Amino acid sequence: MSTHSFALADLRVAVVGNGRLGGVITRALRAAGVDVLGPTGRGESVPRADIALLCVTDAEIPRAAAAVAGRARIVGHTSGATPIDDVDFGLHPVQTFTGDEHPDVFSGLACAVAAHDPAGREAASMLVDALGGRSFEIADEHRAAYHAACCIASNFLVTLEEAAARAAGAAGIDEVSARDMLAPLIRRTVDNWTEHGAAALTGPIARGDDGTVVRQRAAIADVPGVPELFDAMCASTHRMTEEAA
Repeated sequence: MSTHSFALADLRVAVVGNGRLGGVITRALRAAGVDVLGPTGRGESVPRADIALLCVTDAEIPRAAAAVAGRARIVGHTSGATPIDDVDFGLHPVQTFTGDEHPDVFSGLACAVAAHDPAGREAASMLVDALGGRSFEIADEHRAAYHAACCIASNFLVTLEEAAARAAGAAGIDEVSARDMLAPLIRRTVDNWTEHGAAALTGPIARGDDGTVVRQRAAIADVPGVPELFDAMCASTHRMTEEAA
């Protein structure tokens, strides 16, 4: 039984921003039976609605919030890093999107929410429920650290794996083959970390095999952008193994 004081099915939701997330959220809410307007793009008139959800870049949030002022009772944004100074609530799905996802992509997904008052909190909670996600609250003063964690886990992982593919190139392995070769290792590593945390760490640094690390470093010394990342990751991994000892 719903604990909300009103039903989302009776409300109109305007999605502002026709980028990757705006499109995915619009499709997912419609699939859940929500009356969704949009997504509207930059410069387009925002229709009147009960809730306006801003799926725009962080820098665009103040402008978008001003544009919907008076056109929606409750306004929220989907930024992970930006405080909710210009809106009533924040709703940030802990996921990366390409824009092609199926509407059920939010099923079981953790979503960080924040609000100034009970009405904003209820609106955010209802949207997460409609998407099939699960809410957790994040205070504004913790938002930057929370979003840094998300970026390290997602954005930096892509950077790291791209560096791994380039290192494989130094061994004569082409980029497509490198991704195919490394993908099962990446997936298994993520699964192991999910279950065991830092205890999942393996490899020459964890074994104290400094000679192998030296040979690895020499082998990738001329790969653009990789040696610097290798050095930084070695230093962090050394600290982690020392803390675990």
